[in-house]
Amino acid sequence: MSITNNWKKYYLPYLFLLVVVVFFIFSLSTVFAEEEDGRYLIGPEDILEIAVWKDPELTKQVVVRPDGRISFPLIGEVEAGRNTVKSLEEKVKKRIRDYVPDAMVTVMVTQVNSIKIYVIGKVTRPGEYRVGHAVNVMQALSLAGGLSTFADANSILVLRNEKGSQTKILFNYDKVKKGKNLEQNIVLQSGDVLVVP
Repeated sequence: MSITNNWKKYYLPYLFLLVVVVFFIFSLSTVFAEEEDGRYLIGPEDILEIAVWKDPELTKQVVVRPDGRISFPLIGEVEAGRNTVKSLEEKVKKRIRDYVPDAMVTVMVTQVNSIKIYVIGKVTRPGEYRVGHAVNVMQALSLAGGLSTFADANSILVLRNEKGSQTKILFNYDKVKKGKNLEQNIVLQSGDVLVVP
């Protein structure tokens, strides 16, 4: 047996694992950077804590409804969906000033529930997955327990709704697993459907 075959046999699985871990760390750092910059967009089913300083009656935990709105004491309904934390703070502060002058408002996302992906077809655990961070195709397949025995690993599709139309993105598991065509291992967006035939 040659040295090349030994290398492939013993080290290739570890190399693949290293690539997956590096992508996972990169995707997490991207999400945390977005939250630090205040660019995370609030979505339906996210849980927020809104606090008005020195007013415990105006410190509430609220759930963003499917229509993107929340209800808050004194000011009623507020559009929260598709807003950053900072812009929602400003909206609440502006509307509550009539009741609490010089109000100091803080908005925190305590639970991210709006980032959902769907994995269907020949995987161990198909279904809806709520993820609180960026997930690429390989990570989504891992969440779903991996491919089943008869899955067509070369014809996996990502279905994505963009601006009212659906697009499909091809993913070849076998090539990515071998470290080729890594650009196919895209970061999934909320609402993406991963189809494993």
